[in-house]
Amino acid sequence: MIEVGALRALRAVAGLGTLARAAEELGFTASAVSQQLKRLERQVGVPVIAPAGRGVVLTPAGQAIVDSAPEVFQALERCAEAAQSVSEGTPRGVLRVVAFSTAIRGLLAPTLRALATTAPELQVHLTEQDPDQALRSVEAGAADLALVHDADGLPPPLPPSLTHRHIHTDVGDLVMSRTHPLAQYSGHALAMRAESSSAIPASQLRPLTAGDLAGQAWVTSPPGTVCHQWFRRLFADVPEEPDVRHLVDDFATQLALVEAGDVIALIPRLARPPLADGLVARPLQRRPTREVRAAWRRSADASPAIQAMLTELSRGRPAS
Repeated sequence: MIEVGALRALRAVAGLGTLARAAEELGFTASAVSQQLKRLERQVGVPVIAPAGRGVVLTPAGQAIVDSAPEVFQALERCAEAAQSVSEGTPRGVLRVVAFSTAIRGLLAPTLRALATTAPELQVHLTEQDPDQALRSVEAGAADLALVHDADGLPPPLPPSLTHRHIHTDVGDLVMSRTHPLAQYSGHALAMRAESSSAIPASQLRPLTAGDLAGQAWVTSPPGTVCHQWFRRLFADVPEEPDVRHLVDDFATQLALVEAGDVIALIPRLARPPLADGLVARPLQRRPTREVRAAWRRSADASPAIQAMLTELSRGRPAS
């Protein structure tokens, strides 16, 4: 009989192309994955992989096994769900969740405290992964639930074996020093009150536009990140290149640079810790947004653990 672990290993190799990457995805060593595949070949009596440059490819027999694997995993999960349903659907055991870093900070961390009360027999294990990797982990059975975000307005493509639910809309704001000119900028209102030492009420501070940002100095996330795409889109209709002084991926470091100098930053609300007294956030007229979705295997849809997590994520959504 084919071992489930060997089947999982073959599917990971099929998706990632090398034993090393499959091992990293599954949390094993490359040697352990190799041994699983050798046992699989002995069980079926034919080779399932073949060398290809620095990686491997599936043989026709190996591909046939991978094509049949979803039905096997769905049947196994239905067995597990049936067993859990005997206990009236009480969430228990371990729920493996993979998510991007700011979702862990802004969505999952606050949810864990609520789950400790509503599902005390459930343990949640979190792993930080980018959306593409997170979806592969769930599809391969290495994780149970993924939180992913869209890329440049397009949701990540879901394999047919996965389903999803919208969880949250994240929004980007400008963060700057309270002494920065834009902190109290409100167009004509600022000119009329230039002689006043009192702060302009927040209700009179209109959202900032791309035109308001001309000539400002910036700290921003590096190219290739969603936040850098947001930043570039701010200046899509502006002929002058923005004055980028710093490229930093860590948002806490961005805030430290904002507080220390004259730069401003564009930071998603999920990534933003409580602001220091010397900092202020201002909204943009064209708010940059990204949609956060939870994804899981269709065959695990009845999982009490997954449903408990989805329920608490829905209850605990931060304000957009």
